[in-house]
Amino acid sequence: MSLNDLAKQLESYRHAPTEKWDPPYCGEIPMLIDEHGQWLYQGSPISRTALVKLFASVLVCESGEYFLVTPAEKVKIAVADAPFMIVDWKFYDYEGETVIQVVTNIDERYILNEQLLSFVKDGVPYFELPTGLTAKVHRNVFYQWVEIAQQRELPDVTELFLHSAGQDFVIGRLAN
Repeated sequence: MSLNDLAKQLESYRHAPTEKWDPPYCGEIPMLIDEHGQWLYQGSPISRTALVKLFASVLVCESGEYFLVTPAEKVKIAVADAPFMIVDWKFYDYEGETVIQVVTNIDERYILNEQLLSFVKDGVPYFELPTGLTAKVHRNVFYQWVEIAQQRELPDVTELFLHSAGQDFVIGRLAN
């Protein structure tokens, strides 16, 4: 299957109901999401943002493997780390409470609230998105967050965290 064929098949699905589809597995295609969240096809960057967003709308993770799922077929792709990056953020006042909105590399926006789970892997914060996929925090965003993070002393570590929408989100741990 060519990249153009797959794109044509997906164009009518902006927020695809992939959980309702059960297509046959059709093998692997030479697509990779690298460790920086860049999408590559046959080793070349996919430069059309609209095409990346289209593929992202049908991306699913099953047992640690990633697939693009359409009503007609399911193809495996490679993901080096997390499929998305959090590349921007800002504070908002919402009903008298401060919340943080994050923006991914495909311009999806999420409020840091109880629907997003945070975890730290190899010293880098990640978030599990409502889609079940993960977003890694870009280094620039991480450094900005470290500047404003609150600290909590625990017996063996000091946690750095952000507070948003009534929740604490751990972004790092320092050994005591």
